[in-house]
Amino acid sequence: MDRRRMTAIGVLVAAAGLTAAVTVPSFAGEEPRRAAPAAGGVAPEVLDAMGRDLALTRDQAVARLRTERWAAGTVTRLRGELGAGYGGSWLSEDGATLTVAVADPAGEARVRAAGAVPKRVSRGVAELDAVKTRLDAAGAEASPDVAGWYVDVAGNAVVVIARPGAEADGRRFAAAAGSKAGMVRVRTADEAPRPLFDVRGGDAYLINNAGRCSVGFSVVGGFVTAGHCGRPGDRTTGSNRVAQGTFAASSFPGDDWAFVRVNADWTPQGVITDFADGGTVAVNGSTEAPVGASICRSGSTTGTRCGLIQAKNATVNYAEGTVTGLTRTNV
Repeated sequence: MDRRRMTAIGVLVAAAGLTAAVTVPSFAGEEPRRAAPAAGGVAPEVLDAMGRDLALTRDQAVARLRTERWAAGTVTRLRGELGAGYGGSWLSEDGATLTVAVADPAGEARVRAAGAVPKRVSRGVAELDAVKTRLDAAGAEASPDVAGWYVDVAGNAVVVIARPGAEADGRRFAAAAGSKAGMVRVRTADEAPRPLFDVRGGDAYLINNAGRCSVGFSVVGGFVTAGHCGRPGDRTTGSNRVAQGTFAASSFPGDDWAFVRVNADWTPQGVITDFADGGTVAVNGSTEAPVGASICRSGSTTGTRCGLIQAKNATVNYAEGTVTGLTRTNV
């Protein structure tokens, strides 16, 4: 590996379907080490992975990504126009229809005019976020059998995930946080979240010549990675055993991020490692995608894999504490 090249992709903190990631709907633009991507500017390996994991043809994958880009812009505009009446948004399973929930019937016409389908709900998403914030504040009181909680915009409620047989723990946790009746529901799922260091999007590195993590994405002066990987002062080396940098800041639990400042031997690059052929794919930016949008990751063990965004503003309850503000997917 060229020690002066650092590749990058969004950090993945996998926890039974939970990821904290920068969502990049398409990897567009020229790739440093091969020809430009085909089919609508989307990298071929992404289209292949979407075809395998989402049962789409290449044309269907390109069309879906085009709709998702439109949906992202439409939701941003409608959220501002609807204000407190905005109840959340999501794409249909086939990615063809954008639904926007409205707590104020006066907003339905705006949603239709934007090309989306309105759905009347009882609560705006701000009210649901406030409920989840109270649960986050009480997170230390959650039983280990409570795997997490998130805002379910399609169900217009906050969902608490409890392991089988621990549903009563989930209800007690919701009640202790002062949640109003009907605003929180408990879902049973056999989930036991834990940080996974071997789910990699970018180049691997070692912490204090022992633990192994991976680059999240490049920033000026270094890179962002998962907070559970190290603490300020911890030293990193590349997979080539060359001294790389030092953890300058780290946060975990609560959230899960860290910044590693690299030395002069390393140059951050805005690219992602393509583990299929050893090349790289350019990163041209990021955008927030709606619930129901497709999301893909690239890893050295499993290659490129895709799934769908299931929920925003999710919380995972690790043994070390809760991590909030995550995106839930089925990748």
